Amino acid sequence: MNKIENLDKFLSVSEKKLKKYREILLANLVMVGEIPAPTFKEERRVEFILNRFAEAGLTDSMIDDGGNGVGILAGNGDNEEKKALLVSAHADTIFSSTVDHTMEISSDTVTGPGVADNALGLAVLASLPYILEDLGIQLENDLVLLANVKSLGKGNLEGIHFFLDNSRLDIKNAICLEGIQLGRLSYSSIGMLRGEITCRVPESYDWSRFGDASAILTLNEVINKINEIELPVRPRTSIVMGSIAGGTSFSTIAREATLGFEVRSESQEVVEKAGETIQDIVMEVSSKTGDEVELNIISRRSPGGIPFDAPLTQCARKVMKQLDIEPRLSPSISELAALIEKQIPALTLGITTGQLLKINDTIQIEPIYKGLAQIIGTIMAIDGGKFE
Repeated sequence: MNKIENLDKFLSVSEKKLKKYREILLANLVMVGEIPAPTFKEERRVEFILNRFAEAGLTDSMIDDGGNGVGILAGNGDNEEKKALLVSAHADTIFSSTVDHTMEISSDTVTGPGVADNALGLAVLASLPYILEDLGIQLENDLVLLANVKSLGKGNLEGIHFFLDNSRLDIKNAICLEGIQLGRLSYSSIGMLRGEITCRVPESYDWSRFGDASAILTLNEVINKINEIELPVRPRTSIVMGSIAGGTSFSTIAREATLGFEVRSESQEVVEKAGETIQDIVMEVSSKTGDEVELNIISRRSPGGIPFDAPLTQCARKVMKQLDIEPRLSPSISELAALIEKQIPALTLGITTGQLLKINDTIQIEPIYKGLAQIIGTIMAIDGGKFE
């Protein structure tokens, strides 16, 4: 079948057609989801994705020097006019290798560590070449499929940065895949500063000067002072206290404790000012208590993005409208931010509905077909398919 130009016609029947790929999608989801892939240890997942690319006939696929899995579905257009569309999904997860990664499938849900973030995104990435070929969808432009590594936490988007800095491919547009939520439409990045504050009670602590000591109590003083920072209502700004850990037992004084936090704002100036204030707080509390209090900045993001009425965003919104998907506009600090830094028009799309839980994620199976139709429809629209 030739390239489908009437997107309306395709989208009107796409959900029904895509349901026949349930077994392929779920098989890929379970297999990739049950491979542990904490940040910096994603090799086995990337190898799985490359094997799927090879089975789908993608001869031009590789693991680059940054550890990313790259597959290219060559377009049928004139080589001089072809442009590359990038579709990416991060391969890492927040769960360690010691966690049981068993995926549990019911009639309407899948549950397991990282199934929403981002095993489903990888499963769709691995399934796309087969599905496009089976549907007879032939693209004019090259489709670059990227399983990028070192994305989360201290990975600081290292994988996609490496790919963008070293690839010779001329990427004109990009779509980032996230498992949830269906309707997510992110086309901008907010300013962000992510860091850890670690407090240690030194071995040479002067007990006569400062009295009883605890790294947790000292860290609590830091938290109280951070909460006193005056944040503007406009531009929208927040400080998120994301994690805290410390101590070893009920009866032993905690000698070390760590706070993970994140500053978010629409203004880079506000982010930097908040970061400076937090550094001042750390120094003040350290001087006052005699504890060693250290601030370590893990990552930063700059605000930016494409306009709401940019061609890429318009394509996605038209497809979502045809599929009765209500857009949920929200900024992003994930792979989208790296693409924005390179001035590549990009957006992030969610695939299904679900929940991120402490141990296991849960996703709904039925909405996946609409999410997949959204992704394929957006790819086709960017490729030059036309609406009625």
